[in-house]
Amino acid sequence: MNGQKRIRDYGIIIGKMKTGKRNAITDVSGVKVGHVTLNDGSIKTGVTAILPHEGNLFKEKVVAASHVINGFGKTAGTIQIEELGNIETPLILTNTLSVGIAHTALVEYMLKNNEDIGITTGTVNPVVCECNDGYLNGIRGMHVKKEHVFEALENTSEDFYEGGVGAGTGMSCYGLKGGIGTASRLIEIGNQTFTIGILVLANFGTKEDLTIKGIKAGKIIVEKEKDSMYEEDKGSIIMILATDIPMTHRQLKRICKRAGVGLSRTGSFWGNGSGDVVIGFTTANRIKHYEEAAVVNIKAFNENKINDVFRGAAEATEEAILNALICADTTKGRDGNIRHSLREYIDLIMKKGHRD
Repeated sequence: MNGQKRIRDYGIIIGKMKTGKRNAITDVSGVKVGHVTLNDGSIKTGVTAILPHEGNLFKEKVVAASHVINGFGKTAGTIQIEELGNIETPLILTNTLSVGIAHTALVEYMLKNNEDIGITTGTVNPVVCECNDGYLNGIRGMHVKKEHVFEALENTSEDFYEGGVGAGTGMSCYGLKGGIGTASRLIEIGNQTFTIGILVLANFGTKEDLTIKGIKAGKIIVEKEKDSMYEEDKGSIIMILATDIPMTHRQLKRICKRAGVGLSRTGSFWGNGSGDVVIGFTTANRIKHYEEAAVVNIKAFNENKINDVFRGAAEATEEAILNALICADTTKGRDGNIRHSLREYIDLIMKKGHRD
């Protein structure tokens, strides 16, 4: 999107399913994404906002679920998602030490748009997710401010940049430059076509483990650079899954688990120090905050036909991670630390990988 060269532009086609128009999470109608990028010297951080729909999320919540693959993380809001099975705010991604300020900003944003919160009704459950960008970013500087969260929320769009932007500005992935990536898949069942989209904040993995469509890309890079230094996997990945398929909380939970398949296909073994979290929602089932009926109808998907949805989640996650890598620019940050772009190695990887 936005003219960036993505992994498919290098002839690398992940899976066999069709993609949406943008091959992005925003192929799910109503979903929008916005960034604020802070990139100045040792400041390498930012904010990414995801809107599940364009209405009032507090008054019209979306059915949702979350899944923790490895829990070394500081995400806010998942307890209530799991208890009530819904999301009632936008989702904010940022760095680890900015979860607090992002949480406060998201509360203020919701209060501004909902005068009833905390007065005539209950409070609100903000959803904020994080990864540690401290290798490139001077994370102790606490550079993210409330106005950055507001700006990201106010400037969401169906088209957005990937790589080292927004929350992904200072992120590392497989010892290379990581960040934001996205992809989508179409689920064709009978005469109906549904969409599943993934957005990732990729900040995990060791260089030698990187795998691209079965090619041991990381080993090729290590061999070229004569890089024998082993970095322990202490990173994280946040995976946001959106769909327009009518799903229950339980069904979304099952779909979220399949994002782990796509993660592992890129080479991850879900390290001890990695916070690997999936949050999923469907725009097809809405929950009214002021529902008056004693019984409400929630649509569910026929699980005899769910295998294609599982495959779509796995394929889109794998491709989103590779898009995060290939779209990111080589970056020099705190204390001269450098993360190189996958683009510097992709031609060699494809040439040597196919030869081997």
